[in-house]
Amino acid sequence: MKIRINPIIKKDLQVTARSMRLSWGLFAYEVVLTLAFLLALAIIQADNNSYYSSNNIYSYLIYLFPVQAVVQAFIVVLIVPIITAPAISGEKERQTFDIMLTTCMSPFSIVVGKVISAVIRILFFVVAGMPIMALAFVIGGLEWSSLLYFILAIILLSVFSGSIGICCSSFCHRSIVAVVLSFAIYFVIYVLTFVPLILSFLWTKGERAGESMLFLLINPGVFFEEFFMQIMTGESIFGVAGSNFNRNEVGFFTYHLSQGKTWMFLSAACILALAILFMIVAAWRVNPMHSSSKNISRRKSTQNKKTSKKDQSFVKEDSSF
Repeated sequence: MKIRINPIIKKDLQVTARSMRLSWGLFAYEVVLTLAFLLALAIIQADNNSYYSSNNIYSYLIYLFPVQAVVQAFIVVLIVPIITAPAISGEKERQTFDIMLTTCMSPFSIVVGKVISAVIRILFFVVAGMPIMALAFVIGGLEWSSLLYFILAIILLSVFSGSIGICCSSFCHRSIVAVVLSFAIYFVIYVLTFVPLILSFLWTKGERAGESMLFLLINPGVFFEEFFMQIMTGESIFGVAGSNFNRNEVGFFTYHLSQGKTWMFLSAACILALAILFMIVAAWRVNPMHSSSKNISRRKSTQNKKTSKKDQSFVKEDSSF
């Protein structure tokens, strides 16, 4: 049975493979990871006076894994919107958007194809960085399954960031505007989700957080922090930072979700659901049945402006005669 590949994915990957940007991007990616690795290694060596000190330096090498992982996650957060934000707006700028809509693909399949192609390109970078990250596993202390879980977490982050970029691209007619709007949504999700928690602490003078922590379920930064805490220590960040939590200090749901790995899995589900919501909104915006009336009105307005300019030019020519 022949497997049908999304034409959007096939086309984007072919264009990417023919360009030297991918090779130079991988080179820059490896350079950044190598510098982060050497910097972390230098800090570990500085904390231990020498390789033959009482503290065994090799026991600290496992912390190279979260350092490399955080660097890769930060690069993914920056790169994915730049890749996906021009996906729809770039078609509008090249005036090929209407041609893309004439294909047999549904709007949702177009949006999903754009996001998956961005995720696959990000996986090129992640796989290229695996040899450097594997150095933290050679000395032991970490399970190799942690590397697989990290890849799954990066895929989730890529889908989430790509969905934001494609949603902004569907609303904007300029790629640069879509990129700026994507980072504005980043600011709302990564920073402003802490506002309810801060306000609750200020209102209760630091005595009660309530259910305001539930807003952090959609924050990928908190998710990754919880992810690394579970891998490195086997404990939840809420259990470490708030081991004396009781139901009076936090809400009923927050108290039970902070036990074990419940928060991490529920946060991953919320982030994935939010990503699907962004893609649905983008597909609704791309749908020609929704945008046809607006496009017709815009075309009529542009045609009226052109005809008015032509009439004015004709009047000027007549007056000159």
